[in-house]
Amino acid sequence: MQACTATHPSACPDTPDLQTLTEEIFKPKGLLHNALNLEFRPEQSTMACSVAQGFTEETPLLFEAGTGVGKSLAYLIPGILKAVQEERPFVVSTHTKSLQEQILTQDLELCRKLFQSTPELEPFQDFKAALLVGRGNYLCTTRLAQALQSHIDLFPSADQQELERIAQWAETTETGLIEELMPQPSFNVWNWVHADSTTCNPKRCSPKTCFYQKARIKQRKAHVIILNHSLLFSLISAGQNPEGSTPGILYPEDFLVLDEAHTVPDIARDHFGVRISAAGIFLTLKMLFNPKRNKGILTNCGSTDDLAAVTMALSEAEAFFDAVHERFLEKKKISRISEPDWIDTRFCNTLKNLIQRLASLTQRTSNEALAEEIQNQCKRLQGYHSGLLRCITLEESDSVFWAETSGKNTNIPTLRSAPIDVASYLEKVLFARHTSVLLTSATLAQGNSMTHFCEQVGAQGFSHFIEKSPFDFERNTQIYIATDAPDPSPRESRLDTDYLLDTLSFCIEQVSGGTLILFTSYADMYRIGPLLEERLVSSPRPVFIQGKRYSRHELIQEFKKAGNAVLLGTDSFWTGIDIPGAALSQVIITRLPFENPSHPIKQAFHEWLRLKGGNPFMDITLPEALIKFRQGLGRLVRNKADTGIITLLDGRLFRKSYGKYFLDVLPRQGYRRFNEANRELVFNSSD
Repeated sequence: MQACTATHPSACPDTPDLQTLTEEIFKPKGLLHNALNLEFRPEQSTMACSVAQGFTEETPLLFEAGTGVGKSLAYLIPGILKAVQEERPFVVSTHTKSLQEQILTQDLELCRKLFQSTPELEPFQDFKAALLVGRGNYLCTTRLAQALQSHIDLFPSADQQELERIAQWAETTETGLIEELMPQPSFNVWNWVHADSTTCNPKRCSPKTCFYQKARIKQRKAHVIILNHSLLFSLISAGQNPEGSTPGILYPEDFLVLDEAHTVPDIARDHFGVRISAAGIFLTLKMLFNPKRNKGILTNCGSTDDLAAVTMALSEAEAFFDAVHERFLEKKKISRISEPDWIDTRFCNTLKNLIQRLASLTQRTSNEALAEEIQNQCKRLQGYHSGLLRCITLEESDSVFWAETSGKNTNIPTLRSAPIDVASYLEKVLFARHTSVLLTSATLAQGNSMTHFCEQVGAQGFSHFIEKSPFDFERNTQIYIATDAPDPSPRESRLDTDYLLDTLSFCIEQVSGGTLILFTSYADMYRIGPLLEERLVSSPRPVFIQGKRYSRHELIQEFKKAGNAVLLGTDSFWTGIDIPGAALSQVIITRLPFENPSHPIKQAFHEWLRLKGGNPFMDITLPEALIKFRQGLGRLVRNKADTGIITLLDGRLFRKSYGKYFLDVLPRQGYRRFNEANRELVFNSSD
């Protein structure tokens, strides 16, 4: 046996080194096969051994693993071995909740069963796992008690009833997570009782009663920590990373896997910038003092001048965001901000004055809990003040700034910024941290090259590999491409609607199972969806439309249950859906998934590329569309027994020069062309 290379040798079981052990587990008739009777997958074995090497050498690795490779076990097993041997946190980040649930409820249990069933792996069987979600999702019982105690001063009667309902729920819930509370409380009330506050801290909150502190202890003891990309980059952006030269991404000495890594550039960019909504500022100010209700934190401890300062800030906030709406959002929902100092800093100055008052008041307030609440709101205002100045001065030349409408009714003015090129940020926070980082997905490469993705994430020069899917797409899929589909136009015509409705109705009837229809815009989906429902009203097939009646998770469950349903979805349904069997027998792609080039981020990035001598379409637009296209195609075949139809309703595949790139990535070489005149013959003929 070789000596363990762990950072903490005393924690190492007397086992072979990580690479040797991984080879023993994943080899033909190896430990994985013997313990779980899982078939040997050469692609999975190759990936697992590569991952083990990357983990051992503490180096970054990028790995494309096609559908069916079994990538989750290929990184989880060596990751758990390393985490237990070396007593180091193993962080696994995903994009979708469905993959998180799969890892937590299925894959980790397979790992535990493997360890329990194999004598040489028994030292690893007691590994601990924890789910990491944002603090704002947890109920803090300390803050709840404070809110109940001061409800007469702070809340109207409707909100008081919500507080009492939360208090009743707190007595029965085991996790304190808001997703368990149905119906969910209003944002305003939850904002008073969640754990995302300086008030919720180990000094004031006992893990015996505070759900967040209890979860925090569990996370601290865990070998495997599961979270999503959005939270990962939110925490990194907020400064949660090891200090100084200590290796690690979120925790000292941790190592990281980013699954569904094709989404990383966009999600990271979304969190390395500014996001300031009118609603957020108004809510923070009104928590301090709401002059219309004469309620708020400061009514218990603030002076008349303090209350007046908040009132003035509210008035100027309203004037400021009215100006934002009038200048940028009067005629469109999103607009780039290009000229610095487009408005005076009067509101910023007022906020600065209020922040100073609150800091002084915090020092004078004898009630410790009250002082902490004031300090919490003061911290938020400081973030808003800094962000507003950045959005007004536009001093960051490597960022793009814009205004957009947000919220449930898309009428809340919001200021945003993002780095134009996120690669340098990712290089710093992921690949320069002296720890192993694995980025993996079924779709990272362009053809047989991962150069584009490596450049996107700042991972040039690191090892990268591609393992194709082991599934027999030639045998298990049929591909049909419409040649008469009208090209998209800036303004939708009646012909487009008629064509889509007629063609979709025909294609749906070609399978007895379910059909997933992927759109590239909500406008198309909401225009076609109700018409398709009407067309199929006498059919036994239910029709489900994203955003109507059900949540995304509920939609997928209802679609599975029906077995022959039609599901219409946009962006989030191109990825992360795993529905094996006849319930998903056909995927229809209505248009090639090119991103909207008018978004400020895209505009700025294209300008940046041109200045460098690049070609925005070939360098970014086409590669991104190809990855999303491959993701959409990948929804159909989820296991070796799956069969089905892929139908493409975009004639540009043949009429445009770039069409060949999409044809090249189809999961089988043979496809059939059809049009309205010959479609019956084409679909009913055999190979």
